[in-house]
Amino acid sequence: MSQPTSEPVSEEMRLEEQMIRARFPSAVIDVELFRGDTRITIDRAQIVDVVTFLRDDPELQYNFFSECMAVDYLDRKPTYRFEVVYNLYSLPYEKAGIKYGNNSRIFLIVCVPYEDAVVPTVTGVYAGADFPEREIYDMFGIRFDGHPDLRRILMPDDWVGHPQRKDFPLGGERVQFPGGKLGPSVAEVPVQHPGESYTGHTGDAQGEKYRGTAKP
Repeated sequence: MSQPTSEPVSEEMRLEEQMIRARFPSAVIDVELFRGDTRITIDRAQIVDVVTFLRDDPELQYNFFSECMAVDYLDRKPTYRFEVVYNLYSLPYEKAGIKYGNNSRIFLIVCVPYEDAVVPTVTGVYAGADFPEREIYDMFGIRFDGHPDLRRILMPDDWVGHPQRKDFPLGGERVQFPGGKLGPSVAEVPVQHPGESYTGHTGDAQGEKYRGTAKP
């Protein structure tokens, strides 16, 4: 990820860091600020405890799981290869005359070594983490321990490998379109997806050359 700036952390974000450190003294590995967002690197074994605390603490109320994603640094990091990034939001709303949330966002990072690419699932804290964790498993091969249904979500069940790893070989396979026609693989001829800036017939018969030029 991009290098942190020297910009001072806001009072609001300092509060989260201080409260996490007070509750879990060994959980915080690093803190950085980037474009106004606070990113806290958390010990992998304590990620479930930390997100539970952020959700349930009445002063913080990180009640909305925006997303989680993965990053593959390949050989750029000396002690790990992957990062799993959690995007949490304190969603403001009102219920029965009581106001909740404080309109703040925080990012948590977990470092994941290649030799032990396993992270505890947070689906027990945020049900919305179910599909994002499955996508990370499918694309990067990071397993989420305790996930209720950890299986591929985008690729076929018999797919070999994880396509968003940086060492995954480039290439392609034929894609079948309606009518039994096949599009070319990536290795055969460069063709953009239908609806983009090329004209021509997507899904022509196997072996035919695609014709078309970029629209002005």
